[in-house]
Amino acid sequence: MKPLKEATAEKHKKAETMPFNIRMFQGELTEAEYLSYLYQQREIFQTIERAGLPSDALKRAEAVQADIDELEAKGNSSDAILSSTRRYADYLGTKDSQEILPHVYLNYLAIMFGGQIMKKKVPSSGKMYDFENGHEGMMAIRQVQKDEWADEVNKAYDFIIDIFSELETA
Repeated sequence: MKPLKEATAEKHKKAETMPFNIRMFQGELTEAEYLSYLYQQREIFQTIERAGLPSDALKRAEAVQADIDELEAKGNSSDAILSSTRRYADYLGTKDSQEILPHVYLNYLAIMFGGQIMKKKVPSSGKMYDFENGHEGMMAIRQVQKDEWADEVNKAYDFIIDIFSELETA
């Protein structure tokens, strides 16, 4: 069995190179576009957090809401949940606290690691990317991480790729 990172590398690369993600990384998103992204993130994080996290240090829904509030205070609005996000949230809603772990691995570590670069590029203060006890959260994921998650992490990447695709055309 391949290590998890290797077994998911192809989908990871595809997600990273989606046009919306590239524009976000290059600091080219408008406040409205980023706000739409944040609404999708909030939906995903709220759904995962209802199932449970291996550490409270990972919680993101409130931080995402703070970024949303900041952009809405500037007069932006866009609370639409995309159909791709709805499909992912519905799928996540069928998972228990153990079955959700591959999705915690993907969604939270992505924000924790790639987010530190992204924070400087987004049109908000980027509270979503701020982890008070990031090391604790990362270790909580790493302690439960399994190579057997590869299929489920790749399925999660498919959902994320669909979301990026829909964000680009929204």
